Amino acid sequence: MNRSRWTRTLFASGAALAVAVSATGCGGGSTEASSPTGDASFWTLQDPTNTVQQAGIDAFNETGDGTVTLDAVPSDGYLDKLRVSMGSGQAPDMFFSWGGGPMREYAEADRIVDIASLPGAENLADQFLPSVLQAGSSDDGTVFGIPCRGTQPVFLFYNKQVFADAGVEPPTTMSDLQDLVGTFQDRGITPIALAGESSSSWTELMWLSYLTDRIGGPEVFQRIESGEEDAWRDPAVLQAAETIQDLVDSGAFGTNFGSVGYGAGGSSTLVSSGQAAMQLMGSWEYAVQQEASADFAANGLGYVPFPAVEGGAGDPDNIVGNPTNYVSVTSGAPSQTAADYLETLTSDEYVQGLVDLGEVPVTANAEEALASAPNPDYARFQFDLVANAPTFTQSWDQALGFEIATPMLAALQELFNGQQTPEQFVDTVAAI
Repeated sequence: MNRSRWTRTLFASGAALAVAVSATGCGGGSTEASSPTGDASFWTLQDPTNTVQQAGIDAFNETGDGTVTLDAVPSDGYLDKLRVSMGSGQAPDMFFSWGGGPMREYAEADRIVDIASLPGAENLADQFLPSVLQAGSSDDGTVFGIPCRGTQPVFLFYNKQVFADAGVEPPTTMSDLQDLVGTFQDRGITPIALAGESSSSWTELMWLSYLTDRIGGPEVFQRIESGEEDAWRDPAVLQAAETIQDLVDSGAFGTNFGSVGYGAGGSSTLVSSGQAAMQLMGSWEYAVQQEASADFAANGLGYVPFPAVEGGAGDPDNIVGNPTNYVSVTSGAPSQTAADYLETLTSDEYVQGLVDLGEVPVTANAEEALASAPNPDYARFQFDLVANAPTFTQSWDQALGFEIATPMLAALQELFNGQQTPEQFVDTVAAI
């Protein structure tokens, strides 16, 4: 399983973690008063970026202004360990977070602190690209998580040779994309690869998220995320569902996408082999293609933003996906030590370390470092998408949490499979 796929699985389980903590009625971190400086524990997810995190911590600890100890937890144990610690009052001082709904529940329960309340950190958030901060903030804009890793926007990948052979250009509007469906069908090529097997409904959600944003603007999902009554019945949601139905009925995804998985041997291979022309996927798709064929990834794989919808209220520069990952600080942590450590996440050394691993950092000072990225053009494409985005909407399943996301994804898969009409889909999700 590729790195980003299991990351998404953890995201989908995040709300269950936060709900369990809320049910305990206990504080998150220690409720005892703490000194501004001292020893601070930091729990993170076991991941290749741990080497960069540890190097940064080693350098920080040499300053003598408090110390940080890193505990990298395997992915299959991280959620349980964090849930138990937050419920028992023995939480770490800092911890890796995915943002979204679970983070907001911790904030509402006073388990984590406003980053700007830490000494000297009043303007720390200003050192990051604005679009990535929303998923790490509460509804009123209070920042509860500082970005600590790269960004993963979703956009359209395509096979350059397939497009060249057909004499066409990548789509810039939905009308362009719908015109391309017939073009590629006539050539015996699946227009859009889609991993629609039962466990891959998250790939279908990318279409609903983008279409809703392009048609109605980001405010539509913001109202859904806030739990506003009848938010799911916004006309943009129905129109997005109708567009999906039109794409399915026109054969845009082929006839057997329900049996296709994601990755090498699945939808990604359909694109690289020329059996499919395009795929909507997160930025991790490049790594999947590179692992299968470095030459195709470097020379045959193209990428463009999601198309605009003519007449839609959404800005074509808006993006969806995984803005980044965050570090949150629990109540009772040594505040000055935590603030000073978070400041190191914007350092040139830390940013360069992420770039060397193929990550695209979200700090304002990352541009120069991207010149040394494994693929500078691809890294810069992602950075510019995020830097220029008026809004970066977090993947809906991550933002809404497990209890809402699970039935929503089930209904969405039925829409794609023709088992629900667009109207039935809206009725189903509105009743969740």
